[in-house]
Amino acid sequence: GSQRVLHSFPAGRSSDLVLGVVGAAVFVVPLAGLVSRTPWADLPDLVASAVVVDALRISFFTSLAAAALSLVFGVPLAWVLARVEFPGRRLVRAVVTLPMVLPPVVGGAALLFALGRRGLVGEPINEATGFLLPFSIWGVVVANTFVAMPFLVITVEGALSGIDQRYERAAATLGASRLDVFRRVTLPMIAPSLRAGLVLAWARALGEFGATVTFAGNLQGRTQTLPLAVFVALESDRDTAVAISLVLVAVSLFVLVLLRDRWWSHS
Repeated sequence: GSQRVLHSFPAGRSSDLVLGVVGAAVFVVPLAGLVSRTPWADLPDLVASAVVVDALRISFFTSLAAAALSLVFGVPLAWVLARVEFPGRRLVRAVVTLPMVLPPVVGGAALLFALGRRGLVGEPINEATGFLLPFSIWGVVVANTFVAMPFLVITVEGALSGIDQRYERAAATLGASRLDVFRRVTLPMIAPSLRAGLVLAWARALGEFGATVTFAGNLQGRTQTLPLAVFVALESDRDTAVAISLVLVAVSLFVLVLLRDRWWSHS
């Protein structure tokens, strides 16, 4: 058996195989450790506990709201970045994608300084309306949108830049308005990328931690999402932390499998 494997992988390739296995182990071993510590017998009760149910409810509401806001504002932004020439476009593109590489805690601090009680924008809004975003469920939505929207923007922008614009021009010469061209021609052509970007934005919002805890706090039943619940449970109830982590892993794996055809060709 071993001779057959070595025959299939020549000397140069056998070392690649070993390195590839080690590389895969970097990702597989931590997941295996999580699964090995899962209290399977108590898992249904743990997932049904008040802490988990509250965190699950908040997580799904805020992540779906963030995905919806990313769709509403991210698609027009992607279109501008892909189709409109203006001074500073490269800088705007860099700023839009900055939350993807920025430490989330820094993003949360930036949101706090901008939208907090004494923030650049938050203070006049609070004085005029009494409305405050920090430490509220809407603060969670804003934090999630801040970190998630770039995933949709870059995905849709790439699709818009790559499609053949001759179809759009042909529709325009036949009398279609810009809105009709976008709705009937452009949108169907970018639909796969739009779906992928939307799911990625939702998944990123679902797993957000740093910006949320910095800007919205960690209040059970109010702003505590699943990742924040894991953080708290690790200090007091490890079984619950493992159960919540397993839920998040399962959701993330489902999303990646769902997007497999978008990223990789069939084997």
